[in-house]
Amino acid sequence: QVQLVESGGGLVQPGGSLRLSCAASGSLFRIAAMGWYRQAPDKQRELVATITGGGSTDYADSVKGRFTISRDNANSRLYLQMNSLKPEDTAAYYCKLQFGSLEIWGQGTLVTVSS
Repeated sequence: QVQLVESGGGLVQPGGSLRLSCAASGSLFRIAAMGWYRQAPDKQRELVATITGGGSTDYADSVKGRFTISRDNANSRLYLQMNSLKPEDTAAYYCKLQFGSLEIWGQGTLVTVSS
């Protein structure tokens, strides 16, 4: 059974940076598509960035040029480097594994951008 555990969230000032990590168990990670999603209070969960097993990436327009998704297949880890953070980036961030019809979500990590 695949499990995903996010870490790295916290409180950061506007303009600051954070790096989120998602540790995966099981053997699917290296061939699965992975993604970061976020959900702000009273809003729907939205896609932030995705990365295929081959390393192709895609980003929401709101984070392009500021966030970078990457993966370490040897250690089954997914990352999200977030720079130039804005108050509107405040949300719970979730990683997701997608393999065919299988979807696995982590429990989320909270990011708060505030002065």
